[in-house]
Amino acid sequence: MNTILRKSILGIAGLAFTGGVFAGPVAAHAADTTTAGVKPVTATVQGDKLIPHGVQGEQSRIELNDEQTKNVKAIVAATKKAGMDERAAVVSIATALQESKLENLGHLGDRNDHDSQGLFQQRPSSGWGTVEQITDPEYSTTAFLKGLKQVDGWQDMPLTKAAQTVQVSAYPDHYAQWEQQAADLVAEHWNK
Repeated sequence: MNTILRKSILGIAGLAFTGGVFAGPVAAHAADTTTAGVKPVTATVQGDKLIPHGVQGEQSRIELNDEQTKNVKAIVAATKKAGMDERAAVVSIATALQESKLENLGHLGDRNDHDSQGLFQQRPSSGWGTVEQITDPEYSTTAFLKGLKQVDGWQDMPLTKAAQTVQVSAYPDHYAQWEQQAADLVAEHWNK
């Protein structure tokens, strides 16, 4: 996608968002997790940084090793294969950063959260797939994206709300801290 077209699309998305045109289903058991008083910046591309909706709150960043970078590339490839855009990749990578720090985690014994595994800490007992499937980066990303597609208006809602609606985490606001790094990673790997 050329830069002018991307800026136009992202600018329109930013206007829709700042105009208050966003809505989506919130899981019946999930509380509204929007942070009062926090206003994301308008959608923009700064240099080579993809910032589709801006960031909310303090941002975290980690250095990635080769395995984590390979997982970023797998998430980007699966997102493209699913026919979804860069924003979907940003939401996916931010979610995987929060859930596993982009490490494809197997069962952690006593440290495990129920039977959660893989990049997205998906649970076989919750219907995400078998252990073999959810520890496959392409499968787990595709499963996450399938859930994201079912969230009406996910493109225009804050990243943390879109991620939470799919993941139903005990810590719904924690996804927001990874938006900047996720956007940077998508900008770096989307066109490779």
